[in-house]
Amino acid sequence: MSTPLPGFENIEGPGGTDGADRTGRADRTEGAEHGNGHGSRAPHASQGPRQPGAAAGAPRREIAPGAIHLPGWLPLARQRELVTACRGWAQGPAPIRHTKLPRGGVMSVQTVCIGWHWQPYSYTRTADDVNGARVAAFPDWMVELGRHALAAAYQDATAGHGYTPDTALINFYDGQAKLGMHQDKEERSPAPVVSLSIGDTCVFRFGNTETRTKPYTDVELASGDLFVFGGPSRFAYHGVTKVRPGTGDPACGLTSGRLNITMRVTGLDG
Repeated sequence: MSTPLPGFENIEGPGGTDGADRTGRADRTEGAEHGNGHGSRAPHASQGPRQPGAAAGAPRREIAPGAIHLPGWLPLARQRELVTACRGWAQGPAPIRHTKLPRGGVMSVQTVCIGWHWQPYSYTRTADDVNGARVAAFPDWMVELGRHALAAAYQDATAGHGYTPDTALINFYDGQAKLGMHQDKEERSPAPVVSLSIGDTCVFRFGNTETRTKPYTDVELASGDLFVFGGPSRFAYHGVTKVRPGTGDPACGLTSGRLNITMRVTGLDG
């Protein structure tokens, strides 16, 4: 098992210091369904990261109905801001860790949550399986980022109206980490999941809503890529089969590994 956040912890990203408020962590699980947290500020958090845009010439792909891959959506400056914010959340109050599964397994992915804490298989406000601390709040600038992401993915300026994510699971993958096929189904809302990738490229397997097996499509997600799945694909099985070490640009703020941020609407009160 890897040590926490190799290439990620306590490292100043290019172009700026780690000035994020230190708030919230959680964990994830292989072969399971997943998140939770409480908020931190990124650089320029009063506005949040500025609205990104797709990289020139990068084709938008519809992988399945409602499942959209938009390469290069986050520019390097926005990636660095998010890495800085995630470093802050990873320090606590509930520190990042490898999630333990009910049957005794331990995830190779490391996870921290904001807004709500996820553990197999429920959401709580406190990280009762870590240290009992209340996780970091979900910041307003992340809500805006999620809305911009939906508008871009669905090519509709109104697509993000009313979208108010209240949790994000932040997963760190080293070169050996994987995530088994699973559904994101603890949420009581069918609102889309917004996924952002930073660092090393991974092979993301996106399947169907009925089974962990075929049919599925393997998609390479690189640093800055946006992947959104909603509508008929909201509860599709998906996972990460491999990470390609050394494929990320250190200018994104990571010296190694892959950071994945998935925003969701829990539909929970309290």
